[in-house]
Amino acid sequence: MSLVSEGTEFAGSAGYGPSIASVGDYVALMKPRVMSLVVFTALVGVVIAPGHVHPVIGFTALLCIAVGAGAAGALNMWYDADIDAVMTRTAMRPIPRGTVSRAEALAFGLVLACSAVAVLALALNVKAAALLALAIFFYVVVYTAWLKRQTPQNIVIGGAAGALPPVIGWAAATGEVGLEPLILFLIIFLWTPPHFWALSLNRSDEYARAGIPMLPVVAGRVATTRQILLYSVLLVPISVLPSVLGFGGMIYAATALICGAILVVLAFRLHGSTDADRRDASRLFVFSIFYLFLLFAALLADHSSGPSSSILSSRGARTGAASVQAERLTCPVRTACSFTSVRIDEV
Repeated sequence: MSLVSEGTEFAGSAGYGPSIASVGDYVALMKPRVMSLVVFTALVGVVIAPGHVHPVIGFTALLCIAVGAGAAGALNMWYDADIDAVMTRTAMRPIPRGTVSRAEALAFGLVLACSAVAVLALALNVKAAALLALAIFFYVVVYTAWLKRQTPQNIVIGGAAGALPPVIGWAAATGEVGLEPLILFLIIFLWTPPHFWALSLNRSDEYARAGIPMLPVVAGRVATTRQILLYSVLLVPISVLPSVLGFGGMIYAATALICGAILVVLAFRLHGSTDADRRDASRLFVFSIFYLFLLFAALLADHSSGPSSSILSSRGARTGAASVQAERLTCPVRTACSFTSVRIDEV
């Protein structure tokens, strides 16, 4: 009997009987640290959007996006319970531990997903709700259920789901999709492969046991580090586009260039490292989390600094609005953003 089938048996036997779930187990199903980064990138989409969003409406949008992200996490754990039981980094998730059944996780995820999409549609607009539904569908069905077990490009294509939050935030604020959130989408989209492949390099044996064709398993370390370097280099010019196009100021430009240079250096060092040295992959993985947070925090700082920022200067109708909006909307999520830290079992 293979390890994958053993994991399936474990998840099945522990997954459909009575559970001893606590509130903490259901919170863990939602991948809260991943959720906090999703909320933060969505917040930036709301803040940089033209016009003014009432704080209550803005908070509602962020709450729906957070719940939607939690729903995607729960449904991901429901579907992946078999391979989670096999892999060391995920073996302590609620379903493999037997504290939450698969049926409960499925029901929990579906209720959260439907509630988040419905509330977003009723409280704000249908376009934002449709984008949230698309993000959940793409992550659960396209990535988790299809691509993850079929192709080494799973994280490249599947990364589109994690890149949508700023677009959803913008759409929630405006009812439309603009160029600005699409640039932010592209930044997150290009950031995802180096981030996740850096993690998978040190976990390739686990992915191999679980039968998941991650790039290090299929193509090997050299090819993977080459791809990480390529995506990291491509990310640098794309990351400065907000400043080039006028919706990022000097703070953002400096942050993008400095952090981009560090990311490329780390990727280059990883490409030249040996199989025995796991530190370079770990360093890049850790920095990649802070990289994305710092990039979006810098963009938020530019828009919170008042009418002197480039975007506010070019849009007279918005003078001062982004500053007030950012201050009011960041308060409810500051705790969530500070909660962002490295937890490889959630990725």
